[in-house]
Amino acid sequence: MRDATPGPDFAEFVAACSPKLLRTAWLLTGDPHQAEDLLQTALAKLWPRWERIAPDRPEAYLRKVLVNCHVSWWRRRWTGELPHGELPEPPPAAADPFEGVVLGQVVAEAVRALPPRQRAVVVLRFFEDLSVEETAEVLRCTPGTVKSQTHRALASLRGRLPARELLLNGGRRELV
Repeated sequence: MRDATPGPDFAEFVAACSPKLLRTAWLLTGDPHQAEDLLQTALAKLWPRWERIAPDRPEAYLRKVLVNCHVSWWRRRWTGELPHGELPEPPPAAADPFEGVVLGQVVAEAVRALPPRQRAVVVLRFFEDLSVEETAEVLRCTPGTVKSQTHRALASLRGRLPARELLLNGGRRELV
């Protein structure tokens, strides 16, 4: 029979990785409360398997559990409401110390507006810095699917972000 309390190595892992994985969960869900629930659910699923997973890559396994839990959540029949708020007005042209915060909010809102599959690809590729192959492994799809979803997501983000938040760089438009 297994001990009811986690060992120190599990507690250390949770303490070390929770902030990063909570950010990932928040980017996937778009809601801080749902992100906490998602991370707790993933950690609860990780705990019984900890002895087998600990020597390998527990963070990668937990990230995969996070994405899979989120996918199962958005596959459920949705009966709630969807917010339809307008984006905030861009800050004034003067140097604003909070300009980065506003930009982060605008980008986060644009990412949350993506379909769940595209959002998962963007979060894993650009916020978690996973390769195409690693992302495909987490999402259980082919690398070609990851590439096409990334292409569609970035095209959608370019269309949703205000022109002020985009810079021309060598003839290419890139996100700041």
